[in-house]
Amino acid sequence: MDTLTAIGRWLAKQHVVTWCVHHEGELWCANAFYLFDAQNVALYLLTDDKTRHAQMSGACAPVAGTVNGQPKTVARIRGVQFKGEIRRLDGQESDAARKAYLRRFPVARVLPAPVWEIRLDEIKFTDNTLGFGKKLHWLRDSRAQQA
Repeated sequence: MDTLTAIGRWLAKQHVVTWCVHHEGELWCANAFYLFDAQNVALYLLTDDKTRHAQMSGACAPVAGTVNGQPKTVARIRGVQFKGEIRRLDGQESDAARKAYLRRFPVARVLPAPVWEIRLDEIKFTDNTLGFGKKLHWLRDSRAQQA
């Protein structure tokens, strides 16, 4: 199994992302439920335009963040650190992402918030189930895997 496939399988089983944005010298983090898109290597989420993180992001912004589980033992720790870009989706792109998101999180039908995409450009996956401190790396530019 290649690196991106291993990372993608794990990301598809999780549901909460933390991401941070930077604007005019200020940092801010946010959390949201997400849907992982393996084909585009992206996370889709809903967040209102009036939130602090959306205001700081504008239409598009660089981001960094994490996805992690909550294991009770060190040997089961798994988590992703990432760098990428967040952007607000519009039109057909937004409609398609919302439809997929609502299949995973039907309760979100009551939220009129816009759909955002976090394009993952760099991923570091720590997976202690493969051995203590085991890291898998993926970069979008090369679509190459590193161990």
